[in-house]
Amino acid sequence: MENLSNNQASIMGTIEEGFALSHEIYGEKFYVTTVRVPRLSEAADYVRVMVSERLLTENEYNVGDMVAVTGQFRSYNSYEEGGNRLVLTVFAKDIAPYEEGESRNPNTLYLNGYICKTPVYRTTPFGREITDLLLAVNRSYNKSDYIPIIAWGRNARFAKNLSVGDNVKIWGRIQSRTYQKRISDEETIEKTAYEVSINRMELVTDEDGSVEYE
Repeated sequence: MENLSNNQASIMGTIEEGFALSHEIYGEKFYVTTVRVPRLSEAADYVRVMVSERLLTENEYNVGDMVAVTGQFRSYNSYEEGGNRLVLTVFAKDIAPYEEGESRNPNTLYLNGYICKTPVYRTTPFGREITDLLLAVNRSYNKSDYIPIIAWGRNARFAKNLSVGDNVKIWGRIQSRTYQKRISDEETIEKTAYEVSINRMELVTDEDGSVEYE
């Protein structure tokens, strides 16, 4: 049985593209789309969503429709352009129409996992502190999802002292970021990276207590 308690994603936004067939397992087809999730600012995050055909039979969804999706934030290895690329996707457990104006936070994520790479602490040219983390979140059937995490400010100072193997809980949001990748001296292409921006984090120390930071 799936363990949902350690990986809970919820997004609300607008369908940006039609559902495209991703793959088929044991006769069940899975489709992918992109959902535009608004931020508090004028910007938005473009989140990849994977949906089983079973969830698409109740409603017909079209580009421009507003949907609420709950599920898990998962990672997949995609072999493309001669290399291995980590693809991050919200795997939908439920999808439903929603009306604009609902007061829920449109982008929330909770993860409970383990640090699997030495944290990297850095500062931006403007002096903002950032720590990059890679979190392994256990899934059923001895699988794990590997999720890149960004901690800012006080969270960054706390996270830089974490060690590989530490168990942490994080609350945050899924964000997308576009960047330019140079493929030759004359040509660059635009790519999209996905990561989790932390709002709050907690180091799990034992069964009775934990160290919380936000």
